[in-house]
Amino acid sequence: MSESKLAGQFLDAAIGLLRRVRDEGAGPVAAAGKAVADAVAAGNRLFAFGAGHSSLAAQDVVYRAGGLAVMNLLAVPGTVGVDVVPAPLGSALERVEGLAGAVLGASPAAAGDVLVIVSLSGRNALPVEMALSARALGLTVIGVTSLAYAEGTTSRHTTGTFLGDHCDIVLDSGIAVGDAELTAEGVEAPFAPASTIVTSALMQAMMAAAVERLVARGIEPPLLRSGNVDGGSEWNDRVMTEHHERIFYRP
Repeated sequence: MSESKLAGQFLDAAIGLLRRVRDEGAGPVAAAGKAVADAVAAGNRLFAFGAGHSSLAAQDVVYRAGGLAVMNLLAVPGTVGVDVVPAPLGSALERVEGLAGAVLGASPAAAGDVLVIVSLSGRNALPVEMALSARALGLTVIGVTSLAYAEGTTSRHTTGTFLGDHCDIVLDSGIAVGDAELTAEGVEAPFAPASTIVTSALMQAMMAAAVERLVARGIEPPLLRSGNVDGGSEWNDRVMTEHHERIFYRP
């Protein structure tokens, strides 16, 4: 079977984007890693939030082998993933003002904690208000978004602002407006999105930077191991027991 030209083009595009965020985003990634490490060292908590497909990158750092045990998912019902029926309801909820403040106020997040907000466009009310509310509570907010949307689209929040306007640190994914890397003759719509690949890579790079900072301070990072290796489950039970006051995904 011959190779697929379009498959190769997509992989090349994804590799190019990853190289770009590596070269252009090194400073913000290091700063985000420091913020995460500072919170861990101080005994504070970590949270990640994303709606729709942006929730995939947020979930990728929660209860994950090789990840920090104290990272928790801040979930907004009806917006996490595409399991809600009908699926467009999740998109509609992202545009509802007032929802983020209510969810954050009912959560265990408090001053000194870190909240990572993932939103490709950063234009909807939910991520904008999540950042506004979090900073008002004294949390450090890290935004993972594409700044291109602030230049190529309009905000859906009454302030006319985007997620990136309300973050302490911004990790720019560099994804073009529309999130599709390919076009082809005979295909009317662009296709092959790469935002999940790039955003997840930025999240893991941030976590790696945090681990590096913790080790440099002589602090053992509270990392999880794979439950599919011998001794992994026992390791995880120990780590989660030691840090149970900062873990909210386990009863």
